[in-house]
Amino acid sequence: MEKLTPMEVQEKLPGIPNWKLTDEKWIERKYRFLDYLNGIEFVQQVANLSEKANHHPFISIDYKLVTLRISSWNAKGLTALDFVLAKKYDELYLQIKK
Repeated sequence: MEKLTPMEVQEKLPGIPNWKLTDEKWIERKYRFLDYLNGIEFVQQVANLSEKANHHPFISIDYKLVTLRISSWNAKGLTALDFVLAKKYDELYLQIKK
């Protein structure tokens, strides 16, 4: 995967609401859950999806708040795959949040 240009990143950001660009090479989102175990279930599903894609986010669990940060190490920045996975993580969140 090739690294996106800063302009390409800015064009893709509106497609992933609630995600923010940090340090010019990461996208990050915080997910809030009603209880701790819903957050853990979400993390497990994120882990399964990420393992299948062989592309893994940084995950932080703070009680009912889960933070995901994504970047592509090989590309030394953001790629199209980061944005694809961000959308898929959002879909998982909507399923668990119900």
